[in-house]
Amino acid sequence: MTNLETLDGRRDASGGYKVDISRGERIGRVSSEWFSRPNDERYLSLSELYASVKGRAERSRTRTVESAAIRVEAHRDDPENLALILPDAEAPVAPTHWSFGQLASLVSAPAAYLRQLPAPLAGINLQYGLTSHRAEQIKTLETEDGRTELRAVTGPDYGRIYDHELVAAVQKIAGNGTGDTRWKVPGTLDWSSGVYNPMVDITKDTTTLYASDRDVFLFLVDDMNPIEAGKLSDGSPDLYFRGFYCWNSEVGAKTLGIASFYLRAVCQNRNLWGVEDFQEISIRHSKYAANRFAHEAAPALTRFADSSPRPFIEGIRAARERIV
Repeated sequence: MTNLETLDGRRDASGGYKVDISRGERIGRVSSEWFSRPNDERYLSLSELYASVKGRAERSRTRTVESAAIRVEAHRDDPENLALILPDAEAPVAPTHWSFGQLASLVSAPAAYLRQLPAPLAGINLQYGLTSHRAEQIKTLETEDGRTELRAVTGPDYGRIYDHELVAAVQKIAGNGTGDTRWKVPGTLDWSSGVYNPMVDITKDTTTLYASDRDVFLFLVDDMNPIEAGKLSDGSPDLYFRGFYCWNSEVGAKTLGIASFYLRAVCQNRNLWGVEDFQEISIRHSKYAANRFAHEAAPALTRFADSSPRPFIEGIRAARERIV
């Protein structure tokens, strides 16, 4: 049951809402994600995205191994590739570009330099680093996808939060993210009229649901339920919408984090306009990260989804009274 209170916003004849984006902040984080994602990292629904990252996790295994017991394998007839022989493994594992960099970092070897070397020579350097690695143990994440890929190499105390766990937490409040609940992929701002239209088809170009082999990033808004916080100079309502974005990397490329805020519009290239009350939490993937996610991050997302905007509205009004 939600405690959300929304005040009546005047809807434009086109079905959108007149907004004033001259107020508040512009935040470009989502736009940066939008610009950088190729089509195969863009998803049209949360269920489609969840199926992808959950399936990947089900084909994966994680284990802790002695670094000195790892053998680096390279062949002269394949000078660009090397493989790792892990203890008790049935077949060699192939490091990804990301995990190769992690492995090099763990053994204090320069990854950029090693990538320029023929595989046999790079293998000799890695092998030396592994056998003399002071930490002794490493944690691996291996995924079966036609061949066994080594997707991540971390220290033994790395606290992995799987990407599908974050997506599942979002699904609890947002369903499919397509309008089956109040939380959905955002609409777009019409710059010529200053009208924000929440009803936009979800396509590869407009979606804000992203996942790659390194991370997930999700941005959703409650833009069918405008919140009125005072009036503009012409007497029309100053309208806001609630929004949040969140991110995670199960391979150690970034922290887990959630940002919540009120905003006035989202434009076509996914810049956030008129943002107020921006709040962010992030969790490093340390030893107890999974517990922190379960007890802090996921509940915080649910609280924001179910909260009343009344404190925000009163805060905006009080701030304007102080200015006057």
